[in-house]
Amino acid sequence: MGAVAIKNSVYVAPKSDGAQEDFEWLLREIVSAGGEASICEARFIEGLEDEHVEALFTAARESDYRQIADEARAIAERGLAGDARSQAETDTNRLRRQLTAVGGIDFFGASGREMAEGLVGDLERRLHERNAAPRSSTRREDLRGRTWVTRKGVHIDRIASAWLVRRFVDPDARFKFVPSRGYRPEAGDVRFDMFEAEFTHDGDQCTFEVLRARLGLDDPALQPLAEIVHDIDLKDAKFGRPEGPGVEVLVAGLALGHRDDETRLARGAAVFDDLYEYFRKKRRSEGTT
Repeated sequence: MGAVAIKNSVYVAPKSDGAQEDFEWLLREIVSAGGEASICEARFIEGLEDEHVEALFTAARESDYRQIADEARAIAERGLAGDARSQAETDTNRLRRQLTAVGGIDFFGASGREMAEGLVGDLERRLHERNAAPRSSTRREDLRGRTWVTRKGVHIDRIASAWLVRRFVDPDARFKFVPSRGYRPEAGDVRFDMFEAEFTHDGDQCTFEVLRARLGLDDPALQPLAEIVHDIDLKDAKFGRPEGPGVEVLVAGLALGHRDDETRLARGAAVFDDLYEYFRKKRRSEGTT
């Protein structure tokens, strides 16, 4: 952990190049104003461990993102046209500022950021849709041989999205797992389910849904999979698939039992292979009865 001490106050942030730079600028401002401050590196000896502190940071940011997402949904439900438009623009601008502020202290990449970004971004596009160019579809052949980059600690949406890529886009796709903050894309990268990614949450759609739509994957067996992933990832019970709770427990157990992201993708792929076959054959049998 990095920390800056100011008189009787101590401000703490994870040890990183970005936090170090922020603290150094803060120290210079304090000293130039005649104050006193010190920067130190610390670690816990008893009591809380680093993992517990990280969990506390992440839980706080998840709560912030959830509140922003809930407000964005409420704005959309009130409507964006007519008399409501001016207030919707004011509220959306406020949410964008809040989202930027929360992102600045989201040191460990809370998973709720993509959902909140997608909902606020959707409001912004809808409010300015006359000037906004529609998102074009993407040719699958243009994505072959690329490196797919996402945040470390993959869970339901990223596991399902990686399966979709390897199953329908590029069976030899390579994946790279990076910190949620500070990554600079390299040539040949395709980012997904992370901030400013080529494929990520869009409105109330999770990354799996966005990939399926933009890649033109109209296989009917993918629809129930998309609904399951959506409900688990966004926690909004939009589709209420009966298989959802079971898949959620299975993926949670997978994540708890395996910290390595490649292992999670491999084991998750087996789950989604079987689910896909189930829905594909179920649809065929229903079509013949």
